[in-house]
Amino acid sequence: MSDTHEHVPSRQRKRFPGISSRAYEHPADRSALVALRKLSGFDTVFKALSALLPERSLRLLFLSDSVRVSDAQFAHLHSMLRDACYILDLEKIPAMYVAQDPRPNAMCIGLDEPIIVVTTGLVELLDEEEMRAVVGHEVGHALSGHAVYRTILLFLTNLALKVAWIPLGNVAIMAIVTALREWFRKSELSADRAGLLVGQDLQASMRGLMKIAGGNHLHEMNVDAFLEQAEEYEAGGDLRDSVLKILNMLPRSHPFTTVRAAELKKWAESRDYQRVMDGHYPRRSEDKDTSVSDSFRESASHYADSVRTSKDPLMKLVGDIAGGAGDLGGKLRDKFTGASGGGKASAGGDGGGQGEG
Repeated sequence: MSDTHEHVPSRQRKRFPGISSRAYEHPADRSALVALRKLSGFDTVFKALSALLPERSLRLLFLSDSVRVSDAQFAHLHSMLRDACYILDLEKIPAMYVAQDPRPNAMCIGLDEPIIVVTTGLVELLDEEEMRAVVGHEVGHALSGHAVYRTILLFLTNLALKVAWIPLGNVAIMAIVTALREWFRKSELSADRAGLLVGQDLQASMRGLMKIAGGNHLHEMNVDAFLEQAEEYEAGGDLRDSVLKILNMLPRSHPFTTVRAAELKKWAESRDYQRVMDGHYPRRSEDKDTSVSDSFRESASHYADSVRTSKDPLMKLVGDIAGGAGDLGGKLRDKFTGASGGGKASAGGDGGGQGEG
């Protein structure tokens, strides 16, 4: 695979020389990764797997049983890959493979060097501009250094029962898998932003997410209605539904597609996105001088804003308690039983009848 940016596609898009991944990383991504690294036993597992994971075997597997993207094979994907690396100024172009799988998916894995894999299901589902956003998404993972943690998550998820040599119990391993999944869901929000910076076409990003959710039936779908689903998902139901949302999310590696679309649209309309597009963004050359405490403060501010503005019943309850609005036990009892604390009717009284449960 060539390490240089040759034959850059002609469509004019802005380029971001020296851009740091901090420019597009979602605050929840950063804070979840910090929490993951602080998890008891994570350092032990990380060091053991980094030394013992068969990365050479992984590369040989894709080389032997997938199609490597190049000028001679899947040339249009190769062009998109070069273009994405050019726009995000990723110096070394990762190897990219197309794997036979009807399920639409893509991933960026690897320990020493990232490898991008896309499935045939995804290639057949998306049009050129939608695919460009996906390739940019995966290049964003590579630039952020997500591939290492993703590889460890895959290994622990698929082989958790065969890692008895790790000096930790199964409970500890499952705790690490759960924490890795939580981080990876947040990292997807960051990579979606990178995909938008590469494609620079919000509608294409939205279409791609809709297709991943509902298949190749765009004539039957509507972006505004799709985003309304995210609004209904966040606000709908009562406290019991909030708990079910958490339980539904735990086994997943990706956030729900409607939520991803809503988060991306929110960022695309923000001042932060416009500043990046105007050329005002953090550079990689400044990464070493970045204050960890500043990152903590930014993440804490993001979560405070999320709790304050969230329409989710559980987040509203957290906000009320943080604001000194009453005792936790009483509020939980009232929310779960549908009891009214005063003259008002319970907001969640009818919520149990909505949604799929």
